Amino acid sequence: MLWLIVGIIVFLGVHSIRMVAPEWREKQIAARGEMAWKGPYALAVAVGLALIVWGFIQARPDAMFIYEPPVFVKHIAVTLMWFSFVALAASSIPAGKIKAALKHPMLVGVKIWALAHLLANGDLASLILFTSFLAWAVWNRISVKRRGEPTPEAGPISNDIKAIVGGTVLYVAFALFLHEWLIGVSPIG
Repeated sequence: MLWLIVGIIVFLGVHSIRMVAPEWREKQIAARGEMAWKGPYALAVAVGLALIVWGFIQARPDAMFIYEPPVFVKHIAVTLMWFSFVALAASSIPAGKIKAALKHPMLVGVKIWALAHLLANGDLASLILFTSFLAWAVWNRISVKRRGEPTPEAGPISNDIKAIVGGTVLYVAFALFLHEWLIGVSPIG
């Protein structure tokens, strides 16, 4: 469980710099340049993510169960994940109606992802992981609103179609192959 917690701290800690130390972040970028900032940032994110995946795989088999979700809740979680993937896809393309409506689709996608996994998993490792990400995404959304960052203007519906198709392709790939390969658990099995 230690490596899972260390990974969460590293990954979410790096992603929280803009929320807790925005002036320091801007000074570092100004002094060293944007690429010199992004390199170590990306490395820390990759290390944190690797520790989360590895730590979760190691912790989950021995993790104490806090609750056992009913089977129908797992079906709800699988459905929610489609919405999460569409929101994540919408965050990566120019704004359409979806991106404008969600305002910050990456954070919405993370919140849905975390909630879906909290519904479907009652072991302690899952609760630590997904509660951390849900709390971080809520805190980040509040921080974004306080900073007054502009929200995207609604763009053409063709961008929504790209988000839906792209999100659906990623969803199917994760549901059928990637989730089991990366995490060791099939979400539909």
